[in-house]
Amino acid sequence: MKIALIGTGYVGLVSGTCFAEWGNRVVCVDKNAEKIEQLKQGNLPIYEPGLDKLVERNQTADRLSFTTDITAAVKGADLIFIAVGTPPRLGSGDADLSFVYMAAKEIAESLEGQPTVVVKSTVPVGTGDVVEKIIAAVRPHGRFSVASNPEFLREGSAIDDFLFPDRVVIGVEDPRALEALTALYSPLARANTPVVVTQRRSAELIKYAANAFLATKITFINELADLCEQVGSDIDDLALGIGLDHRIGRSFLKAGPGYGGSCFPKDTLALLRTAQDFGIALRVVEETVAANEARKRKMALKVIDAVGGDVEGLTIAVLGLTFKPDTDDMRDAPSIPLIETLQRFGAKIRAHDPVGMENAARVLENVVLVDDPYECVRDADAAVVVTEWESIRQLDLDLMKQLMRSPILIDLRNVFPRGAAQAGFRVSSVGRPASTQSEAPVAIVPVSGDRQPVQQDRDRSGNCRAGKSHRELELGQ
Repeated sequence: MKIALIGTGYVGLVSGTCFAEWGNRVVCVDKNAEKIEQLKQGNLPIYEPGLDKLVERNQTADRLSFTTDITAAVKGADLIFIAVGTPPRLGSGDADLSFVYMAAKEIAESLEGQPTVVVKSTVPVGTGDVVEKIIAAVRPHGRFSVASNPEFLREGSAIDDFLFPDRVVIGVEDPRALEALTALYSPLARANTPVVVTQRRSAELIKYAANAFLATKITFINELADLCEQVGSDIDDLALGIGLDHRIGRSFLKAGPGYGGSCFPKDTLALLRTAQDFGIALRVVEETVAANEARKRKMALKVIDAVGGDVEGLTIAVLGLTFKPDTDDMRDAPSIPLIETLQRFGAKIRAHDPVGMENAARVLENVVLVDDPYECVRDADAAVVVTEWESIRQLDLDLMKQLMRSPILIDLRNVFPRGAAQAGFRVSSVGRPASTQSEAPVAIVPVSGDRQPVQQDRDRSGNCRAGKSHRELELGQ
């Protein structure tokens, strides 16, 4: 199939490259000429593990190309995807759909044949209706379809998520669009991936509902972590105990400093605005948003308590800046309000991130950014783990302790609280009282049978798991 994909941001670039990997001819379009030229040369605007090699392979095979010419890209295309950004409007939280509507108008001006226009951007309910009207206004006698096909990609594991998804959601209003999209996703259907076919509006809402539910799950475990600290319980044991219930699941039960990134913060707000437009109150989502914002700044108070109640003049080393590992994305990262709050209380901040330093420099002020993590902690009065990068997990704790002025570690991701305590650090972690920092982890022993005890293990995203998934076994992970 020939596919035109409008937008070379995170979703557009990953989706276009993976479509090409299936053997389709994909042309990715962007108005930014410099960005397109860099992509042609193999220089990617985002960091995503494995994406550079996938782009190179499909460019070499002439399945993937980049252009600023939307007319040439759309000409003869079977499917035209809109994958432009929908950032929140300042002051309101509403999704800014101007880029979506602009793309629809430009597609309409270049339209020929009977293509299916697919909105892949995350958009409020009813956006597909508006896109259809925009195209029809320019091409009143044109034969085209408009569909919704939301993405469910996690930064840091986007290629795996695309090629081995939990499900594919297709929102259509006519058989022609359904035929085109089912043909496109036939490689996944043959692999028994569930394909959910529904109305366009339902597909649009599924995306927002999924992100809001996951955000709520994170906020729930974070609030329970606070309770664990007060009652003398362990949040990781609690997460394992409830996560093994298949009705709850283990994913997104990792306590930390709050969610961030390009999706959860903006999508929860956009869902609230949509509900308000229809006179519906989503109280759980409202509380999730409020609790998450408060938590990010509350983590600064945790740091202040750990150093004795006053950070005036102290040097605090921050390890990890991006909102999660394996990405350079700083959007709504918990590190930002944490650092800003500590600075207001008089702390001097030195920070390190394996990948996100360039983006961090754009949003942080008066922060000394250091490439080497050991130099970051040298002569620091305390170190704070904010992002659980693998390179941070592997740090030599004994060397860290020697380099620091005071052996104080605030581990907001519970990366190595027990190991740090054994190395002589005073540790403050999430969801554990101070008295349990050096205790051994719990193993859950089955009452009967030959199964081995279920140990608390962590996947790359920090989620609690009891064993490898079928997908991991297939990939040899």
